[in-house]
Amino acid sequence: MLSAPLPEAVSSDSKDAGSPEALPKVQHEALTVEGVYRAHLGDVTRWAARLGGPRVELEDAVQEVFTLVQRELPSYRGEARITTWLYRITENVVRHQRRRDRWRRWLRGTSSDPGRELASEDRSPAENLEQRQSRELVYRALDRMNERYRTAIILFEIEDLPGEEVAERMGMKLSNLWVVLHRARADLVRRVGEVRGRR
Repeated sequence: MLSAPLPEAVSSDSKDAGSPEALPKVQHEALTVEGVYRAHLGDVTRWAARLGGPRVELEDAVQEVFTLVQRELPSYRGEARITTWLYRITENVVRHQRRRDRWRRWLRGTSSDPGRELASEDRSPAENLEQRQSRELVYRALDRMNERYRTAIILFEIEDLPGEEVAERMGMKLSNLWVVLHRARADLVRRVGEVRGRR
């Protein structure tokens, strides 16, 4: 991750850092990833913190934004302000992170990490029982899913692999993986409902 210091004019502490007047007017043909990073790191950090709230993994979100900037900047045509373009990327990254975080909280305790399989001394016996039952419920639901959906959920949500690696392992394009994951999540919720209904 780039580690250049923020120019004072656009520091995240600056009250008007996100205003058009405070931003340098640069022709989009001359934009570089490093230049965008230097000029707008403060803006992106502030937007991610405000959009994500206290649970957002701020450093990860900002890094993901600028990873996308590096990939997408060559196709940026300047039809929207650079700040508008960056805000949209940040908004999408934070939305994805929050959705992923909700899923992981729901699926917590389903990792193959042996430490998670052990009963925690910090929880009551009733809480440990509830966690074990939740884990069993999720895996019973996963067992009812087709192999493609099941694999996508396990690799991305439970094993916490990045999307690019999951797509490569599953032999598909990244854009197709997002579609598969969307459908797999909906199918998992439906299967959980089915399993609960049969208790």
